[in-house]
Amino acid sequence: MAGAGARLYRGLEGLFAVYKPPGVSWNVVRDTVETSLLKGMNSAPPPAPRLQVRFLPASSALPDGSKELTLTAVRVPVLADHPLVTGPQFRGVKVGVGHRLDVPSSGVLVLGVGRGNRLLTELYNCHLSRDYTLHGQFGRATEDFSPTGRLIERTTYSHITRDKLEKVLAVIQGTHQRALLTYSGVDLQTQEAYDLAVKGLLRPMDKSPPLITGLRCLSYEPPDFTLEVQCLNETQKYLRKLVHEVGLELRSAAVCCGVRRTRDGPFTLQHALPHQRWTLTHVTQAVREADGAVRDMLDREGVTEAERRQRSQERGR
Repeated sequence: MAGAGARLYRGLEGLFAVYKPPGVSWNVVRDTVETSLLKGMNSAPPPAPRLQVRFLPASSALPDGSKELTLTAVRVPVLADHPLVTGPQFRGVKVGVGHRLDVPSSGVLVLGVGRGNRLLTELYNCHLSRDYTLHGQFGRATEDFSPTGRLIERTTYSHITRDKLEKVLAVIQGTHQRALLTYSGVDLQTQEAYDLAVKGLLRPMDKSPPLITGLRCLSYEPPDFTLEVQCLNETQKYLRKLVHEVGLELRSAAVCCGVRRTRDGPFTLQHALPHQRWTLTHVTQAVREADGAVRDMLDREGVTEAERRQRSQERGR
């Protein structure tokens, strides 16, 4: 790896986000991005071939009019370095995937190249929250909580008002907030717990069940409604089940018609590249623009994590 190709690869090392459309697997998205980046890097001018000294025959005229055959030293390209012999400069580029999205879901999908794969691990260890928009519909329940699943129940929903919906959401959020305090490893009766909760810096110490840190209604037009969810350690299946449970709490039923991730750590929809921008130029620019925000968040969250673990150890002594 040398020359312009090497510089292009170094410019790719880091994190960036793409927009995963619904109905497409995350690994298809990754493979498509890998193919596009590989094509872009191999389109760069190849490195100059090495030169070697060869003695080539040449004739020179003598005074008597005859010709003399001589050998002349010249520098010529090494044929083994010709692109037709060496093949493409790059035969593969590994793109890592952050928190994944299942096939029906859409939204922000964070990817990493080179050192970006290490940054993906660091972001995962920071237990950063993610935001989703959930589109639900009252009046029916299905086996997998989606509108395409096997229908198991039909219910009425005329008794549901936005006020009742928001009260249920508040209860769910409160329950999860108490669970987050338990899993965060801080003393529930201290000022520290209150300050961390106010600043939104509460994080589970280790692996925990899915936790909702924020939940509100964006719109309600019966039977359709839209929720905004901020959560930790979630899966998209869990979020669909959450919509189902909201329906049960309101003495009805509900299915989740859409799950869209709008934020993953420092990356939002504004940072997510649409399919037509999954090119070397756009990805390189996205990596460069995201580098500062990623470093700042890792530095801030790293200190917070270290402090919480230290205090937890001190309380355990």
